[in-house]
Amino acid sequence: MSSIIIGILLLLSLIGLIYYAVKGKNLMVGFLIITTLWLVLVLVGNALSPNPQMADMSVIDIIGNVYQAGPEGYAKSILVNIFFGAFFGRVLIETGIASTLIRKVVELGGDKPKITMGLLCFVVLLCFTSMTGIGPVIAIAVIALPIMQALGIPSSIALFSFMGSIMCGILANVTNFKQYQGILDGMEPGKFADAAYTFQDYFYFGAIAAVVAFAIVMIVSCVALSKHAKSHAWAAVTPNSQPQGDAPAISWISVILPILLVVICKLQVIPAFFVSALFALLTCGKLKNGYDKIAQLISKLFTDGSVDVAPMIGFLLTLAMFNNVAVYAGPYFEAIIGDIFPHSVLGLTLLMAVLIPAGFFRGPTNLVGCGTAVAVVILGATSNLPVTFLYPLFAITTIVPQHLDITQSWVAWGLGYTKVSSKGFMKYTIPVGWAIGALLLLMNYFMNGMGI
Repeated sequence: MSSIIIGILLLLSLIGLIYYAVKGKNLMVGFLIITTLWLVLVLVGNALSPNPQMADMSVIDIIGNVYQAGPEGYAKSILVNIFFGAFFGRVLIETGIASTLIRKVVELGGDKPKITMGLLCFVVLLCFTSMTGIGPVIAIAVIALPIMQALGIPSSIALFSFMGSIMCGILANVTNFKQYQGILDGMEPGKFADAAYTFQDYFYFGAIAAVVAFAIVMIVSCVALSKHAKSHAWAAVTPNSQPQGDAPAISWISVILPILLVVICKLQVIPAFFVSALFALLTCGKLKNGYDKIAQLISKLFTDGSVDVAPMIGFLLTLAMFNNVAVYAGPYFEAIIGDIFPHSVLGLTLLMAVLIPAGFFRGPTNLVGCGTAVAVVILGATSNLPVTFLYPLFAITTIVPQHLDITQSWVAWGLGYTKVSSKGFMKYTIPVGWAIGALLLLMNYFMNGMGI
């Protein structure tokens, strides 16, 4: 009985966190608060009835595992990849590679809004298979969004297609793979580790998922554009920018070079980012000014990249605390909601397809939101299912809603920049995100789960 009471209190606090996120409050502080609340509740629950997750652990051990080991383990395995991914994003901006690709596709598309929008968004997809952080998003957005506006594409459609393309790229992004892999491995050590499941194992599915999702985003954007009268709102210029020459054509491969090095050459993530960054700098003539200037440039790019992801780092470290306390909370959630999760591959696929909208607003199916506790329950109920099926399932239910959501930092920036209302944006993202997520989950079933 005590387990059910504790479980109900945990569930009510989880609903409170979702409401907190919907209201746009600070998520780093929010996760720190709920981590502390959950720690108190699970300690009380363990005192009333022994919790198997806390067996042979003292209160000090438990506190240390939540507040110390959680952030330490996350920083060791995940944050370094995020920093170097952000650094590489800054390299693509500094060298002018990203802006050159955008200008070239605009020239190719001419004054045909749908074609130009599709080409622009495809470049955005390619860029965000490697790039990460709000800085690169803004740097590309202030080029691409005004161009789409100048071609008569309404702000809401332009923003939806742009952010949707980022979401598609993230489906095949190596940095995000490492992030979610680390979260899941913290819940079930070893099962999701590199020794058992690598980016190369995931990439085939991730690349197909990115293409499928992109096709849906573009179809919806083009249909919506057809229903709007053409209007020209902005000039197609980048605010506060100076004319910049084109980056050499050979440098353009830098956009997808990290992915190629990881998937084909089996290189680790950080060396892949280093090699790709040096290739971009070298082919764009940025390594000709002597050692001191080069060192200063590289230092500046890494610093700027770190600043880009700094707001996310505090959130991720408190999320790591929440992840660890969620493991202790797992038995209490199991007591009240464990029976709703099917043990079969098809049943779990269909249930998660229905629950895709719950990933918006950092909800209970979102690994970088409230979804850790639910993930613990799912993993407990499906311990016999392979990681080749489970990882894509969790990735889809996290990436699709998360990167179309107004709680995402760069989406919030985009809403302010384009003056699009949250309602005007979400009328596209929630139904389209639901459709994309459900379709990708079915695709995962047929590719990775059928016959299990």
